[in-house]
Amino acid sequence: MIPILTEQIEHTVGLALVGVAASFWVFHGLRVAYGALHLPFIKDFAPASDADCPRVSLIFAARDEEEKLPAAVATLAAIDYPYLEIIAVNDRSQDSTGRILDEFARGHERAQVVHVETLSAGWLGKTHALQKGYECSTGDWLLFTDADVRFAPEALRRAVTVVKQRNLDHLTLFGDVEMVGFWEKVLITFFGMAFHIATDPHRVSDPGSWTYVGVGAFQLLKRSAYEAAGTHRRLAMEVVDDMKLGKIVKQAGFRSSVSLAQDEVVIRWHAGLGNLVRGVTKNFFAALGYNVGLVVMAAIAMLITDIAPFVAVFIGHGWIRVLAAISVVIAVGFHIGVNVVMRVSPLYALTHPIGAVLFCYMLLRSTVVTLWRGGVTWRDTFYPLEELKRGVV
Repeated sequence: MIPILTEQIEHTVGLALVGVAASFWVFHGLRVAYGALHLPFIKDFAPASDADCPRVSLIFAARDEEEKLPAAVATLAAIDYPYLEIIAVNDRSQDSTGRILDEFARGHERAQVVHVETLSAGWLGKTHALQKGYECSTGDWLLFTDADVRFAPEALRRAVTVVKQRNLDHLTLFGDVEMVGFWEKVLITFFGMAFHIATDPHRVSDPGSWTYVGVGAFQLLKRSAYEAAGTHRRLAMEVVDDMKLGKIVKQAGFRSSVSLAQDEVVIRWHAGLGNLVRGVTKNFFAALGYNVGLVVMAAIAMLITDIAPFVAVFIGHGWIRVLAAISVVIAVGFHIGVNVVMRVSPLYALTHPIGAVLFCYMLLRSTVVTLWRGGVTWRDTFYPLEELKRGVV
């Protein structure tokens, strides 16, 4: 009698779990996927004419970026835009970053370099550097980017056309991430899909939605909107400053949107699985507001929605297998769509549960390491956890 009862309980629990997963993918996953299909590609927008180009200040912070910087600044020099100033902020670099930037500025009259020698109290290095860059800027529009991003010559003109036609105050772009080898493709494509699921980028342009997005590689926004939102002073101790820039701009009542850049904006993220895992240590726990409860909930949710259905398809029976199959088909279909946009083989969608396991590990590792160390080390500076918590936006 007891074995039968135990089997019934296990079946009921299993049915409930795959039911939750199937409901999630049917009611949320399909809606987000439908919205993702309607995100515009900036390549479909004609480059703005000179007369339609406002003055733009492109701002980025660099610290010890001597390896990636030369390729990036070469593309900055080739940007086809009539009213552009480039402000490079050397954030206390210990390598040849400062020299590379100075040489770049000497050869390009529209570029200037700001050297930061010391970090002011109450600031993260990156947010402090970007604030310093803004204070030296003169553009009516600001383009915040990263030091290792590579631009196509007409990317900025096309982005300006997008903001003009859609009457936007803030535009962020999903660019291409260069991926080398099996594990980078497994993890980064899963990350791309999970990011869509978590943020629902298509709804960012809806003023009534809670969603917001900010991608560090490309954030173009009106100077007036940036100032009204509080500038990077609002984000002084915010580790995920790029996302939170999108948040404060939208919360201030300005129009924000997301578009797809593909090879118009390219970045080589962390190279190799080990560097990817270590590289997000400071980010993942921060993204959940340093809230352990939210971390546990997120890990359990991913176990139920992204891992359990793939197991249940093979070991489940009856309705358990049917509901699990529904989840798997939608999840893999969504993953295929992300892979197509990221120009990776659709077959990598079959690695979905592997990506989910790695993602969970990275989230838990970020949490444990941050708690163990009592803070995070970023750009060779240690920031105590209590200060970071107070700085969460």
